[in-house]
Amino acid sequence: MPDFIKIHQNDNVAVALRTIPAGTVFEGVSARAEIPQGHKMALLPMKEQDQIVKYGFSIGHATTDIAAGDWVHTHNMATNLSGEIEYKYEPQVNDLKEMPPQTFQGYRRGDGNAGIRNEIWIIPTVGCVNDIAKALAEKNQDLVSGSIDGLYTFPHPYGCSQTGEDHAQTRKLLAALTRHPNAGAVLVLGLGCENLTHEQFLEELGDYDPDRVKFLICQQVDDEMAAGRELLEECAAYASGFQRESIPASELVVGMKCGGSDGLSGITANPLVGRFSDLLIAQGGSTILTEVPEMFGAEGFLLNRCVNEEVFDKAVNMINGFKQYFIRHNEVVYDNPSPGNKQGGITTLEDKSCGCVQKGGSAPIADVIGYGDPVTAKGLNMLYGPGNDLVSCTALTAAGAHLILFTTGRGTPFGAPAPTMKIATNTPLAMKKAGWIDFNAGVAADGARTLDEAARDLMQAVLDTASGKQTRTEEKGFREIAIFKGGVTL
Repeated sequence: MPDFIKIHQNDNVAVALRTIPAGTVFEGVSARAEIPQGHKMALLPMKEQDQIVKYGFSIGHATTDIAAGDWVHTHNMATNLSGEIEYKYEPQVNDLKEMPPQTFQGYRRGDGNAGIRNEIWIIPTVGCVNDIAKALAEKNQDLVSGSIDGLYTFPHPYGCSQTGEDHAQTRKLLAALTRHPNAGAVLVLGLGCENLTHEQFLEELGDYDPDRVKFLICQQVDDEMAAGRELLEECAAYASGFQRESIPASELVVGMKCGGSDGLSGITANPLVGRFSDLLIAQGGSTILTEVPEMFGAEGFLLNRCVNEEVFDKAVNMINGFKQYFIRHNEVVYDNPSPGNKQGGITTLEDKSCGCVQKGGSAPIADVIGYGDPVTAKGLNMLYGPGNDLVSCTALTAAGAHLILFTTGRGTPFGAPAPTMKIATNTPLAMKKAGWIDFNAGVAADGARTLDEAARDLMQAVLDTASGKQTRTEEKGFREIAIFKGGVTL
């Protein structure tokens, strides 16, 4: 196993692939101190204010003189980021070579869309009915039989005491989940006096199949448990009519997310997912990249890949709009990475972002979509959403992601409504948290598989998951949602 990796020929730091003792030599440079796994070592002497280059991009500047062989981290470097930036469209769009589509065993819905699960979902429109929703899900598990894969609900605290944009976002998000093709049938559960009225929800939902979507307003019935049971029986009768069949992989929509990142995230797991994304898009499929704050400082990897200037302008407005969201709340745009990220070797937001956007591969950016909006363009899509794991994975699901690839260097157990595959950046994590991890990208750091070989392995793992193999989070029943909120609570 190699000691270090120099990611780009122009880099002036190397990254330790394991904890390296002082005195270890790489490219003629001797480590002057122990370098923890995922952390950076200077390959050249640098003066104060010199740029630190990783991935071929500046990830910050030196805050003091740095000798060759020094450990480079928060004690001697800092971010370059501030506020908004003006961008110029200089297209560098490279189309991928088409590949014959593979297939998976999924469910063909009545509207022509495909799903990879055939579940019954209970969607509360307001937090006041969360416990009723949970009781209905718990007490009606006997309805899970035949081709029905599960019965789940997704509690949340909203749907009332919200105004303006927050109220609209909650309504839009819940309606989008109701339309998700992984749900064979849905029970929408309301209270009756909430801000998010039944009439508003119907207007947001638009046309729907009354055999697939049922509604229960608890204040309007004598016994909500009995009424709920009756409606869930109708949902089960409808959902049981679906059976798995062969569907082209070109119909898959895959969300891409990272969390609990470390210094290997941008070296193993994220570029692995980027290669997977290119493989799927080359077959006519779609992927979604979100976490807008973790694009700050790495825009050079993305913006010029927009298919045209209209998409470029949407991407710029999304990025600068998110910066303004921070500024409106009197927050700095670079208040990231987290303590755990730093412990894993990520020093600045540019460092984190340059690793994060590796998940986007090399495909052209086909579209930029808003929070709660569906993916309509084939190819790579950018989605408005924060870095927060639960909020962004909920947004990915609402955008239509059949499943989510979630890379992590430190591990995390949560699951979204869509199957959430956890990809470890390193082998020690994959071994330690085998109950959390679905795929080990650490084989690339170990030298056991190249990234291209591992990407083909990951493609097969995704097709197996789309065909019904449960993720670790599904095995445990871990599923939850979080809705983006930015305004007043009444």
